[in-house]
Amino acid sequence: MSDYPAALTEIVDFFEHLPDDEKRENLIVYADAAATCGPADGETFDLEDVRKDEECTDTVGVFLKVDPTTRAAHFRVNLGPQVQTLTKAMTAILCQGLEGATPEAVMAVPQDFVPKIVGGQLVRLRSQTVYYILTRMKSTCKVWLNRERAGESAGEPVASP
Repeated sequence: MSDYPAALTEIVDFFEHLPDDEKRENLIVYADAAATCGPADGETFDLEDVRKDEECTDTVGVFLKVDPTTRAAHFRVNLGPQVQTLTKAMTAILCQGLEGATPEAVMAVPQDFVPKIVGGQLVRLRSQTVYYILTRMKSTCKVWLNRERAGESAGEPVASP
């Protein structure tokens, strides 16, 4: 599991050997914590990506701030009221599990941890949902890295296309 940031490894280790019913119970606990992942009033970001995609039931905002010294990524995610419970759970898991990882480390995270957390049945039933937030976070990091390479990441926050 060396491809996962340490905090995500801890979460995967916690879920991996739980029976499916306990996985679902813990996913609900994480889903309840998703509201704490949103941006705080006055918080500023390097990138803001707010949109409604086909594969999600409501608008999702992914906000990224990268520490210029340590390159630690800090994500905030704002979820619309219609977002499904599993998406909420994955939001809280990813915000906690990817906190402080570099954008490059986020981009390198393989998706193979998702079934270990949610269980095979939920992955089959909700395949798009379980990967949605990770895909959005990686996309935001990719835009940030491209802008960094182009010398645009400093200064005013800019919305991604």
